[in-house]
Amino acid sequence: MKISEILERNKLTLSFEIFPPKQDSLYDSVIACADELASLDPDFISVTYGAGGGTSANTVRIASHLRDAGVTPLAHLTSLSSTKEEVHAVVDQLKELKIENVLALRGDRPKDPDFVPPGGYEHASDLVRDIKSRGDFCVGGACYPEGHPESAHKDRDLDYLKIKVDAGCSFLTTQMFFENNILYSFLYRAQARGITVPVLAGIMPVTNGAQIKRMIELSNAYLPPKFLALVDRFGESPEAMKQAGIAYATEQIIDLVTNGVRGIHIYAMNKPDVVKRIVSNVSDILKEAR
Repeated sequence: MKISEILERNKLTLSFEIFPPKQDSLYDSVIACADELASLDPDFISVTYGAGGGTSANTVRIASHLRDAGVTPLAHLTSLSSTKEEVHAVVDQLKELKIENVLALRGDRPKDPDFVPPGGYEHASDLVRDIKSRGDFCVGGACYPEGHPESAHKDRDLDYLKIKVDAGCSFLTTQMFFENNILYSFLYRAQARGITVPVLAGIMPVTNGAQIKRMIELSNAYLPPKFLALVDRFGESPEAMKQAGIAYATEQIIDLVTNGVRGIHIYAMNKPDVVKRIVSNVSDILKEAR
């Protein structure tokens, strides 16, 4: 089923994100993770993508497994370091396997200032148009509530986001954030700019203090004092940090659902035990809202 159809049917969606193994020897463990998450009855599960090699091939394999297991898959596809031929090969494979949903991402830009995209996809909107031209796909995109790390101005960031939506995005998923008011402000500004597609809130349960630096680099996320105090107090104690991170994510989700967000998208980090505890904490809330 297309995610656009799911969003039309449900008041609230619940979804998870997993990533393929970097080594084929770990493939079975990721499949086991996918199956555990599938047992939680999500509306869909997304599978991230790595340009080139086994990681990108495993994205399609895992998405196909999810489809066979009765779960709607969302296959990620990044373009910045891929040629058009490589992108087209993946898109055609998804089409052949009847995987209808693609999350179109530009990907991280290499630090080399002279880097030129090999496929000509300078922006994610270019990839969105190309995917739409090659089949009847439901295409989603990413958005940054706090502005893209490469963007100097939030207004310009919204201009690019509007171009991406107009290119054919049916929904958007946010990068991680830890202050819900930042998302609410972003949603207000996006709607004022004419961006009216559903926006799904990306929630990252922080269960390891060492995750913080990398997360800030990827998402430009503001860390509120309450969150920093939590990490400072429990960051050196793995089990306590896991429990505190689960509690923080739970509080975020309750507030988001209360305020009418369209979807909760949990970045599972291939840790089904963490997701299970969060979903258990909000099970009746989600049941009522969905």
